[in-house]
Amino acid sequence: QVQLVESGGGLVQPGGSLRLSCVASGSIFSIDRMGWYRQVPGKERELVAGETSGGGTNYGESVKGRFTISRDGAKNTVYLQMNSLKPEDTAVYYCNADIRERRGVVVTTPYLYWGQGTQVTVSS
Repeated sequence: QVQLVESGGGLVQPGGSLRLSCVASGSIFSIDRMGWYRQVPGKERELVAGETSGGGTNYGESVKGRFTISRDGAKNTVYLQMNSLKPEDTAVYYCNADIRERRGVVVTTPYLYWGQGTQVTVSS
């Protein structure tokens, strides 16, 4: 079994910063890519930041220049550094990852896993 667990959310004032973390654990063989999405009630989940298959990164238009995604491969952890936060950044933030599992002698094809989400609230 594979699990993604996010942490680091909370309440922050406008203009402040937060760093989210997401740790993947379980029978992991390798992680192809990781990313962050967010969702507010009544709206679709939207991309915040993600790793591309070519090894690059892409960002949602509203967070470019303010948010940075990074990964520690040794720790199976992806981070989202969020600076200059705005009230409209308030949402539940989810990480996801394309993970190949080791099941005995078999390595599976990549499967997309999601974390349970962490709430970020930007308010004075």
